[in-house]
Amino acid sequence: MVKLVEQSVKSWWNLIRVCSYSSEPEILASLFLSSNNKDEGSAKSAHPLYNKLLYLTRSKEEESVIPILDKWVTEEKNPIKYQDLKTIIIQLRAYRRYKPALQIYEWIKNSKHFDISAGDVAVQLDLISKTRGLEAAETYFTNIPDDLRTYRVYGALLNCYADAKVLNKAEDTMQKLKELGYAGTVTYNVMLTLYSKTGDLEKLQSLMLEMEDKGIAGDVITHNIVLNTYASVPNVTEMEKLLMKMEADPLLIDWSPYTIAAKGYLKAGDIEKAYESLKKCEHLVKGKRARLAIDMLVTLYTSMGKKDDVYRIWNKYKRKVKYNNSSYHCMISGLEKLDDLDGAEKIFAEWEANRVHFDIRIPNLLVTAYCKKGHMEKAISTIEKLVESGKHPNGSTWNRLALGYCVHNEMEKAVETMKKAILASRPGWRPHFHSLASCVKYLQSKGDTEREEQFKDLLRVRGLFPKEVEKGLDKYIEVGNRMSEALDEADLEEACAQ
Repeated sequence: MVKLVEQSVKSWWNLIRVCSYSSEPEILASLFLSSNNKDEGSAKSAHPLYNKLLYLTRSKEEESVIPILDKWVTEEKNPIKYQDLKTIIIQLRAYRRYKPALQIYEWIKNSKHFDISAGDVAVQLDLISKTRGLEAAETYFTNIPDDLRTYRVYGALLNCYADAKVLNKAEDTMQKLKELGYAGTVTYNVMLTLYSKTGDLEKLQSLMLEMEDKGIAGDVITHNIVLNTYASVPNVTEMEKLLMKMEADPLLIDWSPYTIAAKGYLKAGDIEKAYESLKKCEHLVKGKRARLAIDMLVTLYTSMGKKDDVYRIWNKYKRKVKYNNSSYHCMISGLEKLDDLDGAEKIFAEWEANRVHFDIRIPNLLVTAYCKKGHMEKAISTIEKLVESGKHPNGSTWNRLALGYCVHNEMEKAVETMKKAILASRPGWRPHFHSLASCVKYLQSKGDTEREEQFKDLLRVRGLFPKEVEKGLDKYIEVGNRMSEALDEADLEEACAQ
């Protein structure tokens, strides 16, 4: 059981960070970048143009949205208000479509019909950092007119530095915000997150004391950041002290601190206290974030090897998560880790029966599970059913199947399946290095230089074979490394986490 906990820690720790608000830059950035007026409109009511832009960015990630905007206004003679564009930007950012959101701002600038606010400048700064990098964001910042360099812009810059873990520049920007008189809870939360990410416990505690001295009230985010830091060390004594303080204030306590505490106890090897924390968490599952809490409970009980509790949570709350893909993902993944493939198949059948919005990651989980068990025919059958239903397997689907063939030393099938993975790939996707090397080495061992070059050319055409990768692959095969033997199950586990 302890081994299962150790192996699962990395997979669920990232989810804990998101659940507890502690290190999720989107949440902190949104506090800087949200409008202080109601004139930006509601992101819930989509503008007709938004559907066109979202469809475009989903299907063709590299295509610009600017021609769509031009056509909408000039050819189709459709009016569009500045607030409509800002609402669309909000929606695109919510879906992490940063590039098209920035392109809309570029279109606004080129149209010369709209005056942008300091809030818009802050959002652009954030988008530039996310799409082009920190250096480009700094260049943009230096060209911002003085009258637009408000606290919102400095707040966005602070978040850029914190997200990139550039400590000295973040601290300088924080000082500037203090001078402007706008260093409040949000800015302190950003710096606390940065110190937490860099493991600087001393500065984190010093900043907390500074907040107390200045009478700056910390919120639930503040306390969760610090609690997370103690849990990650783990410093159980300080974690318990802070948790007691939070429990004394109804405004600071909900279910999430108990999941953080459970993580801390697990890291300290105290499964009993971790279990107690999750029981407390269960009593507080309610409201808008209930589904997130349910996912966390399933994930953490899985990490502890508590299969009965995993099923108990699912059966108790499955009506709440009936149409939530992430919950099915947590449940199927958890049951696979608990070696309950029959259970995973049943949950997958529920997902299909409930006609949840299609998410390729769900069937991909089942493909992985089958490949790890050597049930290659079942994995193939799952993919065939997808195709028959009009769904399209992605690069990751075929990559998982190819890995399965590598693990079980069916290299001819692995090569052909890896080709399918490459052809189905989208920007940002990468094949698993070990399986890629296995395929190339197999072709070399067969003396099939023609197919080897065809394979490598396909990688080059898709932009997946830069020189550094090619050199690394050649060296990897030359040295032999682990490729003298078939890939093992651990390789499949690692690659399928992508």
